[in-house]
Amino acid sequence: MRPIRSAVCVLALAALALAACNREPAPAAAADAPPPVAAAGGDRDEHSYAEPAKVVTEDLALDLALDFDARTIAGTATYTLRWVDAAATQLVLDTRDLTIEKVEGEAGGAWQPLRYALAEADATLGSRLTIETPERNARVRVTYVTSPGASGLQWLTPEMTEGKRLPFMFSQSQQIHARSWVPLQDTPAIRYTYTARVTSRPDVMVLMSADNATDAARDGEYTFSMPQKIPSYLMAIAAGDLVFKEISARAGVWAEPSMVDRAVAEFADTEKMIAVTEQLYGPYRWERYDLLILPPSFPYGGMENPRLSFITPTVIVGDKSLVSLIAHELAHSWSGNLVTFASAKHGWLNEGFTSYVENRIVESLYGKEVSDMEYVIARNALVDGIAAMPEATQALAVKPGTELDADDALSAVAYDKGAWFLQFLEQRFGRETFDAFLRGYFDHFAFQSITTEQFLDYARANLFDANPGTVTEAEIQEWVYAPGIPAYAPQVMSRNFGIVDSARLAWLGSPQLPPRQITDAWSTQEWLHFLESLPQTLTIEQLTQLDEAYGFTGTDNGEIAMRWYPLAIRSGYTQANEALAAFTARVGRRKLIMPIYTALVQTEPGLALAKEIFEKARPGYHPITTGSVERVIAEATPAPAPAPAAGEPTPVEVPPAAG
Repeated sequence: MRPIRSAVCVLALAALALAACNREPAPAAAADAPPPVAAAGGDRDEHSYAEPAKVVTEDLALDLALDFDARTIAGTATYTLRWVDAAATQLVLDTRDLTIEKVEGEAGGAWQPLRYALAEADATLGSRLTIETPERNARVRVTYVTSPGASGLQWLTPEMTEGKRLPFMFSQSQQIHARSWVPLQDTPAIRYTYTARVTSRPDVMVLMSADNATDAARDGEYTFSMPQKIPSYLMAIAAGDLVFKEISARAGVWAEPSMVDRAVAEFADTEKMIAVTEQLYGPYRWERYDLLILPPSFPYGGMENPRLSFITPTVIVGDKSLVSLIAHELAHSWSGNLVTFASAKHGWLNEGFTSYVENRIVESLYGKEVSDMEYVIARNALVDGIAAMPEATQALAVKPGTELDADDALSAVAYDKGAWFLQFLEQRFGRETFDAFLRGYFDHFAFQSITTEQFLDYARANLFDANPGTVTEAEIQEWVYAPGIPAYAPQVMSRNFGIVDSARLAWLGSPQLPPRQITDAWSTQEWLHFLESLPQTLTIEQLTQLDEAYGFTGTDNGEIAMRWYPLAIRSGYTQANEALAAFTARVGRRKLIMPIYTALVQTEPGLALAKEIFEKARPGYHPITTGSVERVIAEATPAPAPAPAAGEPTPVEVPPAAG
């Protein structure tokens, strides 16, 4: 999962407020909660009650009914089990806010009731479901109903969608939200195949992270199969007014009718991205790669659900300047979906590798200067923000005994320090050698979940020891386990950003804006660098000049909006309030709106406006987004605002949320 790299992503992480990169702080676990059990191989997953050293799910069969009126999913989950421990007689599943109606085990060809106990809910992990299986049943079935407030589901009314014609529902299972809509062993250490039969109202199309038929008719009953084994966080479902358009023989777009043509045009290079990545790292092993364009309430930039990546519409800006997000989600088809981290504390194995592969795709298709600009944006942000982070979260891999929230473990460190480490290895060993190593790595661990230590053992055997004297063990240990960025980390320079810096400095030293023949050619990345490099505050006259020249207020580009509006707030440029309120009420992508909320709550008037926006926007926000905004508002300690200057605009009324 990856939004386009951004400075704000790291800065807000430092305040533990932003979750756009799937970093959602969670309350501490209850003191009397039963402890999770070590996974196979001794690597303990602190975020699951599952006991994979005793029993693992090999296959999951779902029979589900969607109820848009009740906002629930009801049905059965049937597990085909492999018993690992000969003495084990319990199956332990993760759940969150599920109503368990009955549990059965298959014995002698018949289903018989099984005793079970649902523990009290832990604020972070949910409830441990312990099923007594004295006969060590090969198959167990749980009948259940989800809560209307399930943390991994969002139900939208027609008014909250693009077309405003039909309701919409979608899931977000990563990191540990799958347990809120299916009882399961919710740990990436376990991979399983799955099938599903889903019934729904007949006017919506249902899709899953599985073999979606591109010509399927809307008839209220759908069947799915995922023959490759996946971890639970990659299980996904969506339903709404969705149509399909092809990009290539193996790639296409699912979207609402009014959005699909724009999405196909924006993401026309998807097949080229697949082909480039295959040339680098081996065949694409998931058959199809389709994109589902979700409503703007989707809390993330993208989610790499296999065969069907979930994508925010906020990257559809008409010029392909934000399509690195597609490269990122596609790259997960190798790093993350194919080779998976065994638990969240090894998150860099997913996100660092994916960010590195993403950049290689961007370089291959759009040129080295574009990839260099994106590297610079990411690394500047990381360097600015990492010092404010706890030392334990500055390391790529979490050392044994360190406790982290499941989402906190996937910070910008995992993404950008991880990619930086891999570029360090590339430079030391040479691109040809390192590409061959990565291709072998993806082949060797295909469809497995691994730890950092397994990666390092493989790298020592197949890269480090095969090229003695190229890196030292001390360097590897510093990159992986030490805080901060090593002093010898490779640097990337951007020629285009040098021009941007010159133009910015010239403007700050005089009221003369850069010539239009320069700025008219700037890409989104160059504008981001321009805005990020400005002082923390500007004068009203300076902001007015920029706004009149470049139209930042009201921009359709969310990456620009998330940088411009906090600058306007910090500088007292209330002329932007109406537009920022409309933007924040309409968009639910946390990366884009949390910096705005974080800036607003610094003053008493800003906090009042934040509360007003949130109250109107809340019905259209995903539960994950809602929790993030609630925390920022609840923890705010605003300073009194200075008296308004003469002629300053009065506070705006927040427009209704558009969904």
